[in-house]
Amino acid sequence: MSVDWEEVNTKLPFARTKEDFAKRKELWDAMDVNGNGFLSLAEVTKGVRDVLAVDELFDAIPAINRSFHHCKNVSTNPSEHGPDFIEFREFRLLLQTLRQFFEYYQAFDRIDTGDDDRISKEEFTSDGLKAAMEKWVGPVEDMEGEFDSIDTNGGGQILFNEFIDWALARDLDIEDDIEPEED
Repeated sequence: MSVDWEEVNTKLPFARTKEDFAKRKELWDAMDVNGNGFLSLAEVTKGVRDVLAVDELFDAIPAINRSFHHCKNVSTNPSEHGPDFIEFREFRLLLQTLRQFFEYYQAFDRIDTGDDDRISKEEFTSDGLKAAMEKWVGPVEDMEGEFDSIDTNGGGQILFNEFIDWALARDLDIEDDIEPEED
């Protein structure tokens, strides 16, 4: 799957500029269809599909889910609508994490050659992966040891949530994306 990273970056306006703020407000209004001032996970998912309209993003449902919950987990102010909703003050972070976690999803998907939404030790330690992995995260001395450190639940497979935690810690950056402008 070839991702149009310029389109993804354009449709996720998270920079701290007046222009991106205006785009975020417009995007928020389009996603908050009932006008109640907050978004559920279902509304975010529907908004990614219908408003952002980037098919590759919508196909990455695990990245959408994890982005939503990540924003709720790192929010420092209590939400007046509870932990199941994103408020506009959290929306910029949601868009930023959508971009980041979508990139992580692309990396995960490249490793998951069995297309079963998990990475086996065989997939992770395959001959061709080490060079790509080191482009993404830097030197990896022991691929089997790295696998074991990512597989935090000990299930013998790397799940997307485990991969996200590792990718965040290792500052994963796939080589063929186009980085968004810094804010």
